[in-house]
Amino acid sequence: MFRKILIANRGEIACRVIATCRRMGVATVAVYSEADRDALHVQMADEAAWLGGPAPKDSYLNADAILSAAITMGAEAIHPGYGFLSENPDFVDQVVAEGLVFIGPSAAAIRAMGLKDAAKALMRQAGVPVVPGWQGDDQRAGHLAQQAGLIGFPVLIKAVAGGGGKGMRRVDRAADFPDALASAQAEARNAFGNDAVLIEKYIDRPRHIEVQVFGDGRDAVHLFERDCSLQRRHQKVIEEAPAPGMTAEMRAAMGDAAVRAAKAISYSGAGTVEFIVDGADGLYTDRFWFMEMNTRLQVEHPVTEAITGVDLVEWQLRVAAGEALPLRQDQLAINGHAFEARLYAEDVAAGFLPATGRLDHLAFPPGIRADTGVRSGDVISPWYDPMIAKIITHGPTRATALQKLTSALDQTQVAGTVTNLAFLAALSRHAGFAQGEVDTGLIARDIDSLAAPPALRMPVKVAAVLAHALPGPGGLLEGFTLWVAMRQNVVLRHAGELVSAMVWFDGPGQARVEIEGMLYHAERRDGGWQVEGEGPFPVVQTADAVHVFASGRSRGTFRFDIIDPLARAAQAAGQGGLTLSPMPGLVRAVFVTAGQAVAQGDRMAVLEAMKMEHVLTAARDGVVAEVLVQPGMQVEAGAALVRLEEADG
Repeated sequence: MFRKILIANRGEIACRVIATCRRMGVATVAVYSEADRDALHVQMADEAAWLGGPAPKDSYLNADAILSAAITMGAEAIHPGYGFLSENPDFVDQVVAEGLVFIGPSAAAIRAMGLKDAAKALMRQAGVPVVPGWQGDDQRAGHLAQQAGLIGFPVLIKAVAGGGGKGMRRVDRAADFPDALASAQAEARNAFGNDAVLIEKYIDRPRHIEVQVFGDGRDAVHLFERDCSLQRRHQKVIEEAPAPGMTAEMRAAMGDAAVRAAKAISYSGAGTVEFIVDGADGLYTDRFWFMEMNTRLQVEHPVTEAITGVDLVEWQLRVAAGEALPLRQDQLAINGHAFEARLYAEDVAAGFLPATGRLDHLAFPPGIRADTGVRSGDVISPWYDPMIAKIITHGPTRATALQKLTSALDQTQVAGTVTNLAFLAALSRHAGFAQGEVDTGLIARDIDSLAAPPALRMPVKVAAVLAHALPGPGGLLEGFTLWVAMRQNVVLRHAGELVSAMVWFDGPGQARVEIEGMLYHAERRDGGWQVEGEGPFPVVQTADAVHVFASGRSRGTFRFDIIDPLARAAQAAGQGGLTLSPMPGLVRAVFVTAGQAVAQGDRMAVLEAMKMEHVLTAARDGVVAEVLVQPGMQVEAGAALVRLEEADG
C-alpha cells in the first residue's frame, strides 16, 4: 500500500479521499489555489502545496505544478478525484512518465471512452446496446441538420467530448436546429476545446440509470445500479440506489452490459457506465442503451457505498497499489436503499443561477452522512462549482430512506447565501417521486410547485422578531427595566416587505408580540422561541440578518434583513433600461451595437459563469443607447452590460 499520495482536487472531493486515507494510514498531500488557501481540505491533509492563482487553468488544471508538488512532497501516487484532470489521458501519461502511480484507469482506457462517437462504436463491437443516433467526422452544419431530420425530432445535440450537460441542447423542430447547434458548439469549444458534436434520438420519457463498475485491468465486477433521473438542465439533483422498479432480469442485463464495457477496454479502477432507459411503461431488457462511460469515481458514489458496504476509495487505492479486486461478483449484494441530495449555493427563483457569498452558518443533523468541503465562515467562490454538500441517507426500504432524506433536509441549516435547500425538500416530498415514478422530465414538468418559496407563517415572523429583540439567553431580570416590563419596537425586512412589531418581555423566557394587529404569546424553549405552542424555532443571527430554520407547518428557511433605524433609505435608480449581469462572470459575446433597435426577448449578450453559458435578453422593446462591455471582460454581479434609451412616457 502507498505511504503517501497527492490528491489533485479540492473541496468535498479531496475531503472524501482524505477521510479514507486517514482510516487506512496513508498520508495525504493537498493542493490548493490562492482562493483555497484556508480551505477545509487543506487543513484536513497532512501536507499541502500551493499551485497558483484562483483560475482553474492556473491551479487545479496546471498539470506541471501538480506533478512538481507530488515529486517535491515525496508522494508515490496521485488521486485525481472527479472533475478537473481526472479524465485527462495526457495527464495520466505525465504521471506515469514521472514514475508515479495514477489512481485510476489507464490513459488508453480514458481515451477509448473520452469521445462519445468512438466510445459508441467500441460499445457496439462489445455487444453493448447503443442509443439510435449519428456520430461522425462530417461536422458541417447542413449535414448535421440532415442527419437530425433522418433520426426524427426531437433530437439531442451532444458534445462528443462533453459531460455535465455542457454542449448539450434538445431540439424539437428543424427550424430551431441551426441556432441550437451553434450554441452547443460554442459551449463545447469553450468547456472542452473541442466543438465536435453527435446527435441522438431524444427519448420522451427517459430514465437515467447508471451502473457502478470496478476493474483491476484483468477482471471487472459491477456494484449494481443508481438512478439519476431527477435532473434539471441535464444536471443531477437527487440520486438513489438501487433504481426503483428494477427487476432481477433488468439488473442482470444492465450489469452484464456494463461489465462487458469495462472489460472491452481492460478497465482498472472505479468507473460508471451510464445508460438511458425508456421508462414509459416499466423497465424491459430491450429498452436500455449506452450513453457514455465516466472513467472516474462519480459524485454520487456514496449511495453505492451505502447499499453495498464497500468503500470505493479504498478499492481504488488497493487496486492502484497492485492488488486484485477485493470481492467477486457473487460476494456483492444490495442492502437496503440510499439517497443523495446535492446541496448547492444557487438561486432557484432566478432560474437556478449559481450563487456566491459567505456561509455564515452551516449545520447538518446527526445520524446522516454529509460530504462537504466547507464550514461555517467559508466563502462560496465564483471560481468553482458551488456545491455546499451531499446529504446521504440509508434505510432498509426506499420509503424509509426517503423519509430520512426529507427529515435531514428539513433539519439542515444554511445561512449567508441562497441555496436550493427548500427545492430539494419539496422534491423529496413529491408524490410521484415517492411512488418511484421518476424520469428526467419530472422536475421540468412540476418546476412551478417545486421552486415555489416556502410560505411565511406568522409564528416564524414572531420568532424572528424575538430573536432580534433578545438574541441571547438572559438571567432572572431578562426583559425588565426599572419596575416595569421592557417594551421594544422591532423592524425587519423579509423578501422586500417590512415586518414591524412591538415586543413586551413579561419575565424570564416570557414575551408578547403585537404584529399586524394581533397579539402572540411566546416562551423560550430549548434555545429557541416557541410561539403559541408552535416551535421552538432554531435561529441564527448574523451581522445583517436573522435566519429562522422552521419545521412542521412552517417548514423552510427564512431570512429577515436587519434594518438600521437611523439609516436613511436610498432611492434606487430605475433600472428598466439596463441589462445587468446576474452573477460574476466572463462576457463571452455581445450581439448588439449602439443605435440598434431591439425587441423584448432579443439576445443582448452571453455571460459565462460556473462553466456554463447564460444568454441575457432585452427586458423591453427599445433602442440600444450604449454597450458598456465587450467580449472578454470579467464583470461582477449587478454590473450594467447594455443600456437602452429612455422609454417614452
